[in-house]
Amino acid sequence: MQARRHTARVLACAVALLCLGLALPAASGAAIKLTPVKGKLKTKIGIADQKAEVFNDQRLRDLGFDYSRRSVAWDALRFADQRADLDAWIAGSRLMGTDPLITLARSRKTNGRSYRPPTAARYLREFRRFRKRYPDVTTWSAWNEANHCGVGTCKKPELVARYYNAIRRNCPGCKVLAADLLDQPNMVKWALEFQRAARWQPKYWGLHDYIDANRFQTTRTAALLKAVRGEVWLTEIGGLVARRNGSKIKLRQGKAHAARATRFIFDRLARLDRRVTRIYLYHWRSSTPRDSWDSALIGADDRPRPALAVVKRLLERAR
Repeated sequence: MQARRHTARVLACAVALLCLGLALPAASGAAIKLTPVKGKLKTKIGIADQKAEVFNDQRLRDLGFDYSRRSVAWDALRFADQRADLDAWIAGSRLMGTDPLITLARSRKTNGRSYRPPTAARYLREFRRFRKRYPDVTTWSAWNEANHCGVGTCKKPELVARYYNAIRRNCPGCKVLAADLLDQPNMVKWALEFQRAARWQPKYWGLHDYIDANRFQTTRTAALLKAVRGEVWLTEIGGLVARRNGSKIKLRQGKAHAARATRFIFDRLARLDRRVTRIYLYHWRSSTPRDSWDSALIGADDRPRPALAVVKRLLERAR
């Protein structure tokens, strides 16, 4: 009887801690204790979403994000539908008053050459078209998830270094990220090879550290911070609600998990180093109930998720 009462008391305490957000289950099953956010959060917060219509959502506007981010095919301006889509997204960002970050990415063409990156000369020609069409966009990233072999550049850091130098030399006064990297095993090696090829120490790097965030770890983020000198912006990050992309990387998921991971992002990753200066939460609203990746703050049913309440509370405290 006493054993049963003791077990009941332990379970009750555990439930209470989880409700307060003071203990989080890690991927290993162990509990991680999080300290409450204290003082003003110095890291700037933005939203990353590919859809222009999200800027029409008053709930997003009310949060008062400073920044927005999306990835764009390097040859997008050659296609009328992609031009129109990007025009609408840029207009939405302007309307909401956010400073847009544009990350150039692989082509969306489907003729069998989709994953072949362009030469540096072709890349520069297209970048100049972007600059002419959007002269007020002054924050760029050379390539999206550059160390991911699915985009054709995981073994070509020297090529991405040429992209980066092309932007840097042709965009005076701009903030230029070396690249957006995935927190996977080749990340540090890729970054070091990039720096040697660029012959320049980039002031800014992008990182998509979903693994760290959803396993309640800081290992990969800390590794990149150690390998580079510049600021590290978490240009895509969020708590995983659902994943249907066939990945073999094991990550916990679910709405409650996403809320706890979001809390971890602000309590640990945002405060890991003073060089973590921006966080772009990915993303605002899921498109369908069967998205291949869903870390959205609003569901496809238009209902807010628990992670949104976490973001609201943290932004209110930061202000």
